[in-house]
Amino acid sequence: MLQDYAPILLLIGLVAAFAVGNVLLSELVGRQRHVVGKGDPYECGMQPVGNARMRLSIHFYLTAVLFILFDVEGIFLILWANAARTFNTPEFDAGGLIFTEILVFVTMLAVALAFVWRKGGLEWDR
Repeated sequence: MLQDYAPILLLIGLVAAFAVGNVLLSELVGRQRHVVGKGDPYECGMQPVGNARMRLSIHFYLTAVLFILFDVEGIFLILWANAARTFNTPEFDAGGLIFTEILVFVTMLAVALAFVWRKGGLEWDR
């Protein structure tokens, strides 16, 4: 059975060796030019205004994390619905167990949302 995976493992090894080889070859053979303005931000021909290293509000990060959290929750709920339909057969009655598991999962996420809400994490003007 392990021999069935040999071509896939060989392909992965060849791709990794090719990628590492190209990076090393370009580092060894390529010209090393150090230009003064190479690290400057690109401003479309306009004179740069201000500093390119500005700070972003933490609310953007929090919004992204909350979006990912509830997006992944939606994916798990879809997978749960599929598993509930598959495993809830007359021979193997697991409806109560499957429902309890998803209830615990959603309760944990609701507690996390309540904690974030209570701490003021959902208020933008804070």
